[in-house]
Amino acid sequence: MAKKSIVDFAKIKKNLADLPKPIQVVDQDAKIVDQDTFKSFSDDQLVEFMTKMVWERALHEQTLNFSRQGRMGFYAPTAGEEATEMGTVLAMEKQDYMLPAYRDLPQLIQHGATVTESYWWSRGHVKGNEFSARALMPQIIIGAAYLETAGVALGLKKNGEDAIAFTYTGDGGTSQGDSYEGMNFAGAFQVPALFIVQNNNYAISVPREKQTAAPSLAQKAVACGIPSVQVDGMDILACYSVAKAAREYIIAGNGPVMIETLTDRYGAHSSAGDDPSRYRTKAAQQPWFERDPLIRMRKILTDKKLWSQEKEDKLVTEYKNSFKDAIKEADAVEPEKVSDMLKRTFEVPTPEIKAQIAEFEEKESK
Repeated sequence: MAKKSIVDFAKIKKNLADLPKPIQVVDQDAKIVDQDTFKSFSDDQLVEFMTKMVWERALHEQTLNFSRQGRMGFYAPTAGEEATEMGTVLAMEKQDYMLPAYRDLPQLIQHGATVTESYWWSRGHVKGNEFSARALMPQIIIGAAYLETAGVALGLKKNGEDAIAFTYTGDGGTSQGDSYEGMNFAGAFQVPALFIVQNNNYAISVPREKQTAAPSLAQKAVACGIPSVQVDGMDILACYSVAKAAREYIIAGNGPVMIETLTDRYGAHSSAGDDPSRYRTKAAQQPWFERDPLIRMRKILTDKKLWSQEKEDKLVTEYKNSFKDAIKEADAVEPEKVSDMLKRTFEVPTPEIKAQIAEFEEKESK
């Protein structure tokens, strides 16, 4: 007779996949599935949400054109992620501290930076690190912003500020040790931090199912003692509502929260040259195109007679013209000098650095 095991690991593993349905307010067919939450929004708010997504889609299209013209540095496209990005950042307050990653320029701009400043950052110009938004410059190291967020949030807690620190990463970012270390620190010290995972299905070319065996990325926060939730990342009303609820929970002194938004990256990982057709098929992506967050909100607003294609086209033209003005301003910036870069190396330059500064200043004066 076979001895019965003291523990049924297979059952435990199976139970991990017993996940609640991602939070939705409006489904992909523009059907309202949460009437109470939907009714909490005014018509003006609904229009604002759509306007912000149209703005981001226009920013993506125009900036991608600038990149193809050789006028940008590193650029990470955002088409498809408008609901998760605009929905979450609009739920934050200006005093909150943002720790963006490289795909988060739209949120950084909405939080207070200018389009021109974001273009300078893309080009690697030091002026791109100087902006009025309460934020650090975008983190280029995947997952590292989670570490920064934990530290900033600890500072906010120690200073008794009425603010939280919030950050973003992708599904690939959760496979980095920095992400877990940042969340573990935040959980241990119960700091006011919001960790947002934009699960857009691919870490550059690696599909989500090959990155981890975890049934959800939200589950990864549980090991850190952090409450987490999945939300439909193509539903801006759900993204906003969940992020707002998370902020209220955090600001009340309850510690950090993690949100996983289920979204999709419609294009390439970046403008650096990867070809998404080499690692994903059109058939696999088609369902995500059908869930386009703009299509969803456009139908709702059109049915309420709050939107028209003419209005949208006019907005797109206005936005793209403003981005063209921004790139002209970015083009006009004075090139950085080596001597200025050296001056920023140390607060008090070493004798060797002082000599190099003098040497380059002489060369630059000619």
